[in-house]
Amino acid sequence: MITVVDYGAGNLGSVVKAFKYLGVDTKIARTAADIASAKALVLPGVGAFGDCMLKLEKNGFDRAVIDYIKENRPFLGICLGFQMLFDYSEEGNEGDNIKGLSVFPGCVRLFSQDKARDKGLKIPQIGWNNISVASESETNEIQKKSRLFKDINSGEYFYFVHSYYVDAEDESIVVAKCEYVSNFVAAVECGNIFATQFHPEKSGEAGLKVLKNFIDIIGEPAL
Repeated sequence: MITVVDYGAGNLGSVVKAFKYLGVDTKIARTAADIASAKALVLPGVGAFGDCMLKLEKNGFDRAVIDYIKENRPFLGICLGFQMLFDYSEEGNEGDNIKGLSVFPGCVRLFSQDKARDKGLKIPQIGWNNISVASESETNEIQKKSRLFKDINSGEYFYFVHSYYVDAEDESIVVAKCEYVSNFVAAVECGNIFATQFHPEKSGEAGLKVLKNFIDIIGEPAL
């Protein structure tokens, strides 16, 4: 059973449908207690960083998610559910930073408008892009044995929708990157905590493989 957090800002329908396609039952978490009792937790998210954080905080979901992650139980963050794991976002009004969950050190930054213009690109990035999976020569032991990207090679395409990207301070957690306006983090992995900037539930066979890998991880002993 996989628990998907419903805080009024998630892409629940597609996520639940993808897991159902893979033969896995899901439960919707609508209270902090639902999060606390989860065996495996998925935090989706679409929209504005600040609005999503406020919705998480409204019912104590922020604290419940942090407490859950501290116990190293299987967790998957998707898109904004990935970005909110970091210290703050620059998405606030008038240059104000918005505090995140601070699970990992780093911030969420807006793609450079000038660089996008120079490269003939539009912000937000909407659509398919290929990722680069970390190789042994540039990663530590955890990344060499990345479980989320098991049997997934560099060059696979995934579906992205975002104007902001994660600037992670700890490169050791980065397991995949992508190139758009600049080179940015596409996925992180640390213990049983996983998160992706792309939407695996909207990414065809490659995305389903990522979700299947997460399902397999749930049945493994905790790292």
